[in-house]
Amino acid sequence: MLSAEPLAQSGKQYLETQNSPNQNLLPLSARVNSKNHLEIGGCDVTTLVAQYGTPLYIVDEMTLRTACRQYRDSFKSYYSGESQVIYASKAWSCLAVCGVIASEGLGFDVVSSGELYTTLTALEQMGIAEQSLNKIYFHGNNKSESELKYALSIGCKIIVDNWLELETLVKLGSDLGVSSIPILLRLTPGIECHTHEYIRTGHLDSKFGFDPNQMDAVLTYVSQQPILNCLGLHAHIGSQIFERQPHQDLGGVLIEWMQKAIHKYNLSITEINVGGGLGIRYTESDDPPSIEEWVKTVSLSVMNACQINNLPLPKLIAEPGRSLIATACVTAYTVGSRKEIPNIRTYIAVDGGMSDNPRPITYQSVYRTVIANKMSTFCQETVTIAGKHCESGDILIKDAQIPLARPGDILVVMATGAYNYSMASNYNRLPRPAAVIVSEGEANLILHRETNEDLLRQDRLPERLKQEFRG
Repeated sequence: MLSAEPLAQSGKQYLETQNSPNQNLLPLSARVNSKNHLEIGGCDVTTLVAQYGTPLYIVDEMTLRTACRQYRDSFKSYYSGESQVIYASKAWSCLAVCGVIASEGLGFDVVSSGELYTTLTALEQMGIAEQSLNKIYFHGNNKSESELKYALSIGCKIIVDNWLELETLVKLGSDLGVSSIPILLRLTPGIECHTHEYIRTGHLDSKFGFDPNQMDAVLTYVSQQPILNCLGLHAHIGSQIFERQPHQDLGGVLIEWMQKAIHKYNLSITEINVGGGLGIRYTESDDPPSIEEWVKTVSLSVMNACQINNLPLPKLIAEPGRSLIATACVTAYTVGSRKEIPNIRTYIAVDGGMSDNPRPITYQSVYRTVIANKMSTFCQETVTIAGKHCESGDILIKDAQIPLARPGDILVVMATGAYNYSMASNYNRLPRPAAVIVSEGEANLILHRETNEDLLRQDRLPERLKQEFRG
């Protein structure tokens, strides 16, 4: 939250760019044009709003591709063995995002049949589905039988989370005549990190993965099931992490279990998946490591642990989500009503809120904002940006410093690519926003704005109620 300091800055203060996308507040292509407007991907945000309306998700293709390349190329630089970066698509799963990421050679981490279907559809439309199946990893702590059957029919890799899933896979595989099921085992490494309690997944008190005290029994069981082709081990310690030490520790933990799986249980472990979790910069005070620094930490940790344990280097897999997509997107809103409470607070309302960005009300997440049509204008007031929903907690940003806002101004919230569209809802029966992807002055619609008719697409009125007043 910004303090009540003298208001001297303008929206230009957020334009300073670092080399690593996750260390920026605005997309890499952001600039202020001659009209004093915010431009992203060579497109004037006010022009985009005039064409597509608000709220509007605006994705900068340059920023997304840069993040993909930095992950991919950094692993090639720092890790001596084979590596594969896969996108944690829960951050934002749609055809266009999947398509851009696939075109950069990355794979996919999916956590539902819907994410898997979206990913496959994108790959099929690009004509690269068949050669990409070995880069799809299916996660989830409670996969249904139908989801597991879907995964088995496709042949993607399944990251097994619990005993029920292990036993179900053996039965389903046998019933379906599958000769070999490629799996990785997810374990809870018992590593704490400083992040929101809801997004810590590596500590022992977590719903995800096998506990360390279960692993010997799990490895024994897997070694006795010929149908299970155990390729590797997986762990994930959380999200929005700035510390490097937890990820350094994780490499050692996974390699120790790899050694035991190979030497004691005769399993052919060839892959280690260290998850993701690298944080991004949401506010000026945030100081995450760069993508390159994170990759270097993980790579050296795994290589060092392999050397100590006299093991060949496994295929090293990482699955970033937020740090790939978050900074690449902003959300544009139209300013509406104002409420001034003397000596307390001024509220500025916009035409969206918790239905298109539930993170502030869910995680108490903090964002930064600019007025896209007043980028060079000095900030003149401290306000609270409120959403339009019938909910007192529908507050996007508290104590935002902005130029004097008028109805019709275009307010832009930064770094909304991760867990905004993917967690969006129709609360208060609001249609979900449109999204465009921008590059070199061209904008392409990637998600149509929902309509009121879309809200009723799955609705049904029972026939008896239709007939009740028809005489």
